[in-house]
Amino acid sequence: MLKNDRWIIKQSEAGMLQPFQPNLVRHLDPQIKEKPVLSFGCSSYGYDLRLSSKEFLIFRHVPGTIMNPKKFNPDNLEATPLHHDEDGDYFILPAHSYGLGVALEKMKVPPNITVICLGKSTYARLGIIVNTTPAEASWEGHLTLEFSNSSGADCRIYANEGICQLLFFEGDPCGTTYRDRKGKYQDQPEKVTLAKV
Repeated sequence: MLKNDRWIIKQSEAGMLQPFQPNLVRHLDPQIKEKPVLSFGCSSYGYDLRLSSKEFLIFRHVPGTIMNPKKFNPDNLEATPLHHDEDGDYFILPAHSYGLGVALEKMKVPPNITVICLGKSTYARLGIIVNTTPAEASWEGHLTLEFSNSSGADCRIYANEGICQLLFFEGDPCGTTYRDRKGKYQDQPEKVTLAKV
C-alpha cells in the first residue's frame, strides 16, 4: 500500500526523515511569493527530497578506461563547484553527462517499508533523469542520487531544493531487512557513496 501524508508526518516525527518539512514548500517567503524554489517537503502521497550542497560529482571520459562496477575507479569522477546567484545555490550538469549527488535529508526506513525514489517533473521537462532507486526495509543514511542529462544543453541542478520524490510502500513483514543482511550501502553519510560490490 502507498503511504499518505498523515503516515509520513507521523513516521518523520519519530525520526524517519531528518530534517523534515511537514508541508510542501514552493516559495521561501510564501506571504509574498518571492524566491520560488523547486518544491520540497511532504506532499499527499510522498516526500520531495532535497539535494545536499555538500557534493556533486560528474563522470568524465578518461580515454582507455572502461567503467567496471566490480572495480569502480573514482578517477572517472570529478567534483563540480557549487555556484550561487539570485536564483539560489546550484551545480551545473553538462549536456549528455551523468552525475552523482547526495540527499540533504537522512532517512531511517521502517522494517516493513520500501521506498522508491523518482524524478521531479520540473527536471524531467529539461531532460534530467533521476534514476529510480529503492531504499529497502530498515535502510538508513543519506541517499546517493544519480542524474543523467539527456538534453543537448547544460542544466542547473539546485542544491537545498527539491530534487526527487520518495514514495513509501508498505509490505508484509519481511524475514530479513537490509540492516539484518548488513547491506553494503547502509549508514551512508551526507557524501556521495561510490559503487561497491
